[in-house]
Parts: sequence; C-alpha cells; structure tokens
Amino acid sequence: MTSKHSPASSEDEGVRLQKVLSQAGVASRRAAEQMIVEGRIEVDGEVVTELGSRVDPASAVIHVDGMRVMVNDELTHLLLNKPKGILCTMSDDQDRPCIGDYLRERQGKLFHVGRLDVDTEGLLLITNDGELANRLMRPSYQVPKTYLAEVLGPIPKDLGKQLRRGVELEDGPVKVDRFKLVDVNQNRALVELVLHEGRNRIVRRLLKHVGHPVQRLVRTAVGEVRLTNERQGAIRPLNRQEIGSLYRAVNM
Repeated sequence: MTSKHSPASSEDEGVRLQKVLSQAGVASRRAAEQMIVEGRIEVDGEVVTELGSRVDPASAVIHVDGMRVMVNDELTHLLLNKPKGILCTMSDDQDRPCIGDYLRERQGKLFHVGRLDVDTEGLLLITNDGELANRLMRPSYQVPKTYLAEVLGPIPKDLGKQLRRGVELEDGPVKVDRFKLVDVNQNRALVELVLHEGRNRIVRRLLKHVGHPVQRLVRTAVGEVRLTNERQGAIRPLNRQEIGSLYRAVNM
C-alpha cells in the first residue's frame, strides 16, 4: 500500500478503515477487520490488508468484494417516482410543475439522471455526483432501462422479434434488449421493454412506429435500481446495494 493508507499516528491523518466501513453499514467493526485481513477491501484501487490503515472518507474510493461502498456522507443518491404531468427540470420560468418542486428542501446542487417526458411516469434518479450522472447517461456504458407500456392492441406474435431486431427511426436505428407481453385486456396490452437508449421519447416513438401507440408509459428500473411500492411523487434514498450497482455499471 502507498503511504496515504498506511497506519497513522493521529486522527488528523484519517479515520481507521474498519471504523469507516462500520459507519457505512458494511459490517460491524470486528467483521470489517476480518474482511480487511482477508483482502476483500480496496481503497483507491489498491487492496488493503493492514488493520492500522486510515483513510479520508471525503475522498477515498472504497470497494468491498468489488462493489463500491459510499463512505462520503456528502454524496446524495435518490429515487423519485415521477408523476405524469411533471416537467423533468429543476425549475420552470412559466411556473409549471417540475421535479425541482419535490427537491426544494434538499441542500446543494442536484442532477437528474436523464429525462422522462412530461407524460411519462416512474423512476428518476437524482444525485449530486455529476460524474456518476454523466456516465449513467452515456450510451457507451449501456445501462439498461426498463419500461412498462400500455399500448393499443392486438399484439402480433412476432412483435418482440421485430423490436429485438431493430427498426429505423428518423434519427437512426433502435432496438430493444428484451420484450415481454405482460397482459392483454380487450384492445389494449401491457408490454415490458428493456433498452439502453436514451434518445428523446424513444419508447413512444418506437412503439408508434410499429403501430402500437403508447397510452401510458412508466419507467420501472434503471440498471438494478427498481421501483418497488413508492407512491407517485415519493422520494427515497437508495440503499447501499443499489448505489453500489450504479457505480459498478459505469466502472466507478
């Protein structure tokens, strides 16, 4: 290990690694010590096995068993279940309802990860980690996004194959990673799509192109982070596993 993670003589030079892990909810301090000895902890890309190692929680990048652990309590990671009719902006000069209305009481600069059009509901990630937000939006990282769409039916048997193969839109080709028919009710159907595209209104345009206009659209997941039972307009902090999965998905 380099000297910045070596045993130090004073608290000014950092906090003991096992204490940082315990405060982050990884494990008890004793269990964290065992994890260090077993070589399961990385700090800034280096395996740490010395129990006396100290780190700065504000700057250290810590991985446990390969998964990023958030030890900087100044970083914010939230899930908003966006209702229909809410603009995906932090403020609006025409005073229309926007996601910033839900975040007024929260301190610091926050970023929404991508956008949902005003009529689309569901999962929107909010963070103050600008680099994480940027990477999650880059197509090169291929972070999957899952949607439930209510569309006009009936649904032909080969629609999934057609969407997986891809169709040509006015701004280029698009294809889905997965497609599933969830439910059918008279002349309407509920379908699930997974794709890593982020172009404007891509799901609506895609389904309209193949003859099944969207009547209602809900994003239910980004990567491994999923809506559960949050009511519309609710905000909750992501848990440790969810945060770790997002950083892992973009190699941070």
